Amino acid sequence: MNLKYELRSGWKVINEMNNIEAVMNYSKEYMDFLDKGKTERKCVKEIERLAIKKGFKSLCNIEKIVPGDKIYAINRDKNIALFVIGKQDIEKGLKIIGSHVDSPRLDLKPNPLYEGDNMAYFKTHYYGGIRKYQWVTIPLAMYGTIILRDGSKVEISVGDEEGDPVFCVTDLLPHLGAKQNEKTLAKAIEGEDLNLLIGSIPDEDEEKDKVKMNILRLLNSKYNLVEEDFLSAEIEVVPAGKARHLGFDSSMILSYGHDDRVCSFAAVKAILETENPEYTVSVLCADKEETGSNGNTGMHSRFYENTVAELINLQTTYSDLKIRRAFSNSKVLSADVTAGYDPNYSTVYEKNNSCHIGYGVCISKYTGAKGKSGTSDANAEFVGEIRNIFNEANVVWQSGELGKVDEGGGGTIAYILANYDAQVLDCGVGVLSMHAPYEIISKADIFEMYRGYKAFFNK
Repeated sequence: MNLKYELRSGWKVINEMNNIEAVMNYSKEYMDFLDKGKTERKCVKEIERLAIKKGFKSLCNIEKIVPGDKIYAINRDKNIALFVIGKQDIEKGLKIIGSHVDSPRLDLKPNPLYEGDNMAYFKTHYYGGIRKYQWVTIPLAMYGTIILRDGSKVEISVGDEEGDPVFCVTDLLPHLGAKQNEKTLAKAIEGEDLNLLIGSIPDEDEEKDKVKMNILRLLNSKYNLVEEDFLSAEIEVVPAGKARHLGFDSSMILSYGHDDRVCSFAAVKAILETENPEYTVSVLCADKEETGSNGNTGMHSRFYENTVAELINLQTTYSDLKIRRAFSNSKVLSADVTAGYDPNYSTVYEKNNSCHIGYGVCISKYTGAKGKSGTSDANAEFVGEIRNIFNEANVVWQSGELGKVDEGGGGTIAYILANYDAQVLDCGVGVLSMHAPYEIISKADIFEMYRGYKAFFNK
C-alpha cells in the first residue's frame, strides 16, 4: 500500500502500456476535429456526421426505443445530445458527460461595416472572457450564418482555406506607443478598438464611402448580401490557421478552441465506442457556457430536459415524476478544462493543488471563486466512485483547483445539472494560455481523459 499521494506521469504510463501510437492517432483525430469545428455550429455539424457514421439516428425519426439504440438530438444547430439507450429504464438514471462547444472569440456587431480614412472595417463585440491585447495583429478568419432579406440562408467561411484572405485588428507601433505602455493590460486595448480591417480598394464610381461600397459590392456578388442583412446574421471572428503540434517531441497541441472542444471530442469519441451499456449514457455539447449558459442554446435552457423527457415517453408512459427521478439518479462528469500549472506564472498557483501538464485527466471537486462562489462542490462519495473507476481502468488522473484561493476563479456547467439533484464532478484537462487565441494542451492528458470518459460510461 502506498501511503503517500504522488502524481503519475502520463507519458511514463503510456510508454509502459505501449500506447504511444494510440496517443498520436487520437491526437490526429482531435486536431482534425478542431480544424473542422472553428465555431459551435461547425462542431455540431461534425459531431452529427461522426454520430451518423456510427449508426446514430435522429430523435425526430424515432417512434420507440429499446436497449442499445443510438440516438441524437440537435438544438438550433448549436447544441447536440447523444444517447446510447441502456438496459435499465431511463428513470433509473443516466451517465452523462456534459461539455460545451463555444469558445471565446469576436462577434460582428449587428451593424458592423464602416469606413475610416479610406479603409473598411467591421466593428466587433468580444464574446467570453478574453484578454483583448492578445487579439491584435494576428491573422483572423471569419465564419457565419446570414439570413438574407428573402429568408434564405447563406454560410460564410473565409480565412482558413489555401488562398483565402485573412483579417486583422491593428495595433500601435512601439515608436508611438508611450502612452499606451502606461496603461494596464486590461485597458491597453479597449473593446471598441477591436475593429477588423477588411479592405482598402475604393470604388471610384461612388462619391463617398468608396471603400465601404466596394466591399458591399464584393459581398453582394459572392453572397447576394446587402448591408441590412447583417442585422440578421451571426458572424464569428476566430484565429486563422490549423491546429499544430507543439515542441520538438510533438508532445503538445497548439490551437484555438481547446476550451472546451478538447473535452467535447473526448466525450463524443467515448460514447461512439460504447455499446449496450447497463444504464443509458449520454453526451451533451452545449453552447453559451463562456457567457453564462443562458439563452435557448445554453445549459440553462430546457433543451436537454425536454430531450430526456421525450426519450422516457418513447420507452414507457411519461410522467413528471419519472423525469425528476431520471435526473436525481443520474451521474455526471462536467467535462471542462482547468488551469494548467504554468511555471512562468507560478505565483498565482498553489502547486500541491494544481493540475500539472502531462499528468493525466484532472478532477476538480469544486470550482467557483474565492469562497467557492458559484460551485456545486461534488460530494465525497461521488468523487470516490470516479476515483475508483479511473484506478480500476489504470487511467492516469490527478486533482486540481483553478489557481490560488484569492487569485480569481471560474465555473462550468456543473452546478446547472447539480440543481437537478444529479451527482456531478468536474473532470477535464489542464490548459496553458486558456482563453488566448491559441491554447496549449498535452497529448498525454487528452488521451487519458478519453480513456477515463470511456471507463465512466462502461462501468
